[in-house]
Amino acid sequence: MHALVADGLRKTFGKTEALAGFDLRVKEGTVCGLLGPNGSGKTTAIRIMATLLRADGGSARVAGFDVARRPGEVRRRIGLTGQSTAVDEILTGRENLEMWGLLYHIGKKRARRRAGELLDQFGLTDAADRRAKHYSGGMRRRLDLATSLILAPRVLFLDEPTTGMDPRNRNEVWSAVRSLVDEGTTVLLTTQYLDEADQLADRIAVLAALPGAGGRIVAEDTPDGLKAMIGGDQIDLVVRDAGAIDAAAKTLARVTGSEVDIEPDERRLRAPARDRIGVLTTVLRDLEEQNVEVEDVALRRPTLDEAFLRLTGQHIPDDAKETR
Repeated sequence: MHALVADGLRKTFGKTEALAGFDLRVKEGTVCGLLGPNGSGKTTAIRIMATLLRADGGSARVAGFDVARRPGEVRRRIGLTGQSTAVDEILTGRENLEMWGLLYHIGKKRARRRAGELLDQFGLTDAADRRAKHYSGGMRRRLDLATSLILAPRVLFLDEPTTGMDPRNRNEVWSAVRSLVDEGTTVLLTTQYLDEADQLADRIAVLAALPGAGGRIVAEDTPDGLKAMIGGDQIDLVVRDAGAIDAAAKTLARVTGSEVDIEPDERRLRAPARDRIGVLTTVLRDLEEQNVEVEDVALRRPTLDEAFLRLTGQHIPDDAKETR
């Protein structure tokens, strides 16, 4: 079963096309990371699926309901946490949650019970009766997440939930998200932190704004699958003398049978290494025979950051790439 289905979503603001055929499927009880450069349409896609914005074309279904034809049914089954926290800092954590329960018309008794459950779930019980203005950033964000779960949504939209947080607070939010998914909630997450997507997402969809058009999905896979798209292991070495770069590059190209990426200012060379140990030992031996001194050498796998830049960069004109 898919909790989220989007087919050919299009949206234009004036002369700007924000989405140009957005397609997505997210299985129930999983986390899907939605990544893309600024302006690629991430927030627009979430606003359409959360019934806050009407698409100009295409269709979307959330928790089995069409977002355009049955928005009320969709709203009863979703939670949304935006980029800014919606917490009243004058109220206590408990009062915040009870207030949202009353706004959702679930009744005072049920709101009180639900607030207690969420405070416990998000590790806020000890701070329940403190005013939210005395909470740390991570605690406020967890409280904000809790308010979006008053109705125990089947689908939760998180739009850059940890922007501006320090690493400790981010880890607190990550732990809360994992707990939600363990209980069956489906999460669609947008984030600028690629390590966050790497940590949380079962699958990642990469959005890119096409030349002269809006955003659409250009790749979708597991985090490891996206990394594999740009190649396997790499050998990364730094030579001591800039004058030895050409000799090192020829050796590296011959041993790996691949094109060598050179950063002359850092005296750094990179190339794919299909046979990790074999390439490393052969390159070092051959360079030693040529009296080429190596200052540093490493074998490493591509990062999600590199996959993201490669997958989105391929849709940026060459003159734009040179000025980034």
